[in-house]
Amino acid sequence: MPKSSKKKKDKAADFSKAKLKLGKGKQVANNVIDTSFKARSIALPTQNIATDRDGDTPTTKRRLTFDALIGHLKHYNANTRKDALLGLRELLEANPQLVNTHLTTLVNSCVRVVSDEDSSVRKTLLSFFTWLFRQVPRDDIIPHSPVLLLFTTSAQTHIFPEIRIDAIRFLDIFLEYIPDVVTEGWTRQGSGSHGRRVLEGYLGILNAGTSFGEGGDTGPIQATSTASVVLSSASKLVVLKSLATFLGYAVAATSAAKDVTSDSHTGSLATPTWYFSSSFASTSAFNAFDALLRPTLQPLSHSGQHPSYPSATTTWAPEASDDNEDDFEGLFDFVASYSAPWAIHELNDIDAAVAALSENSQYGNGLDTQVASTAHIARTLHATLVSAFLDCAPTVFSPSSTPPETELQMVLVVCRICRSMYGRILQDTSESAGPHETAEADLQTMLSYLSPYFPFVVTGPSTAKRDVKIEQAFQDLNLIFCELSSLLVLASQNNGKRAPAPRKSKARTTRTNRASSSAESASVASARQIERVSEYIVRLLRGETSSAGAQQSIPRPITSQAYVSLLPTIWSLLNSATADAADSTSTLFSAVMEHAVKTSSASAVKRHTIDFVGRLILLDREPEYTGAFRTGQSQQTDATLEEWVVQLPKVLWELAGNHLATSETIIRLLLRLSQRRSALFRPETYVSLRSRCVPYFAFTHPTRGKLPGQYAKLPVSSPLRRLALDLVATLISQGARKTSEGVDELIAAVEEATQGTPEAAYFAGVFPSR
Repeated sequence: MPKSSKKKKDKAADFSKAKLKLGKGKQVANNVIDTSFKARSIALPTQNIATDRDGDTPTTKRRLTFDALIGHLKHYNANTRKDALLGLRELLEANPQLVNTHLTTLVNSCVRVVSDEDSSVRKTLLSFFTWLFRQVPRDDIIPHSPVLLLFTTSAQTHIFPEIRIDAIRFLDIFLEYIPDVVTEGWTRQGSGSHGRRVLEGYLGILNAGTSFGEGGDTGPIQATSTASVVLSSASKLVVLKSLATFLGYAVAATSAAKDVTSDSHTGSLATPTWYFSSSFASTSAFNAFDALLRPTLQPLSHSGQHPSYPSATTTWAPEASDDNEDDFEGLFDFVASYSAPWAIHELNDIDAAVAALSENSQYGNGLDTQVASTAHIARTLHATLVSAFLDCAPTVFSPSSTPPETELQMVLVVCRICRSMYGRILQDTSESAGPHETAEADLQTMLSYLSPYFPFVVTGPSTAKRDVKIEQAFQDLNLIFCELSSLLVLASQNNGKRAPAPRKSKARTTRTNRASSSAESASVASARQIERVSEYIVRLLRGETSSAGAQQSIPRPITSQAYVSLLPTIWSLLNSATADAADSTSTLFSAVMEHAVKTSSASAVKRHTIDFVGRLILLDREPEYTGAFRTGQSQQTDATLEEWVVQLPKVLWELAGNHLATSETIIRLLLRLSQRRSALFRPETYVSLRSRCVPYFAFTHPTRGKLPGQYAKLPVSSPLRRLALDLVATLISQGARKTSEGVDELIAAVEEATQGTPEAAYFAGVFPSR
């Protein structure tokens, strides 16, 4: 029964009429057809069937061309952007010719990723730029530097701290390859130049202001950064390291004449002489003294011909005729006198160079704009550097634990920044007293924090494992501390000769007087500090351990870089006129001479020792020298110097044809001393030098007979050959030409060594026949 009733209801439903209800719409019929549809898109970024591909077009392993990879750099997916950078490197490594042809497109597309919000993309771009800049010549990178620095300096002010820190890492790459472009115009405030924007970005990240308060530089410093994020130690180290590199290049570009670090001809490390300038009455006198031993020989060309020697063949060049010279307003050479064409970077930013010249002409008080800018930055960074050092010093110099790597590098970077800034300010002895007084006071404050830990040594049990990196970092700290101390000593020696500062306002005068009284109370550098510095240098020159609490290690010879760094300190201590430092000065001089004698002839330090000690002797004949150090005041000192001079021909023999720069320094020094008739050169000294120079030209072997000396091993076209003949002629003219046998052995040896060579006629000209 239930089944049949259900069927009746179903049949009745087919013919029943639906009742309409008020407010309800018309119902859709049961047999209506639904015509609605939905569509979905499928993204295939690695495929494009609508584009015809050229089979010869270079692609990656994923079949992506250069244009496709450039397009992926704009993709919304971070992984796609990262893969695009990896694909670009893969493509360019396999096809290096694409780098030069697509460099503009590549740089303009990649710079937009500098401020990418994904850290993995920025890290990949850093690696890509590091690789790319090695493949591209420097002159090809410079035209793209404006867009590179524009996006990088913009990233320095990004809202996210991580992007700001990565922008500093990009600047490190640019400083490695185009440092002069990055630092250009850093002294011109408000000019919008690259260097100024980069510097303001550094200070903004460090929360250090670049503008002063009311009254120019007389008011308190105001922070110009709006960033309230406190940097971690690792992030602050990244910023300070990059800032130290930036200031190092910026200061070196503006004070190249003050601190020469490399020889322009040979590329080797040169001996600095700027520290002697404060002991001369005029700049011209110091420049003349500086040129006495400065190497002038250039390396040989690929053909073996020295650039200063005339070639056997001469290329014809057009010459100007003077017949029609009245037709010209000026007389100009038809042949250019430049040795090399201008590079691309020298043609850029001419407007900035003109602006710099006009800016320098506006200063009539004798204050160098670079020194003023450096003093401004040093005053701004002083509090930041002191704070960074005080935060890390207790951990780094703790006697019970190994110093952490981050904190140790932080202390080292702070000291390097101080050396760059205060070295630039205090090395310039011709500047007015304004920047010097403030810089001396700030430097003395920094040294007062460093002094309790000096000398910086690695403490711990003798069985502990040695870390070479930590030992090198501590040695660098010691060298920087000595150099900073020497800057204060040299500045104090020059205070009496410095030009008076321009007129100041009352507030500025009060502050300067306060700084001067503070400096006087500290006596610029305490006698105890100078004594400790002198003791450290003596131990370092003798290869001894820095202090009793340090780990015992095998004595190592001092490197050339370390020796050059110590020269300003050594001179400042030797030139000290105080009676309290007489004993330490005598000990230091003995250590310097012992090191100069014991250093091997083949060592890279030998040339620097000869240059420095030789200049100490040459000072005695300088009419405008005003320093305290002089020869002839002690018989023991004169005897030591004379003994050192007499053994120089032996060093010249040992050098043979190697280390031509050292050989030139020795020959020039002996020539200058002979020409000036130094007080150390007695008649016996000339006789000894002549006899010791004989084997250098020719000598007699017991079994092989007459043999040529080391003079024959000099390059055939080297001017050093004729320079040695000038020395011989000068030595002979200072004494008797005849020996007891009737023939001067030196003349005979020289004539035999130059027989059949072009130098024979030259020697006959400088030294007429007997």
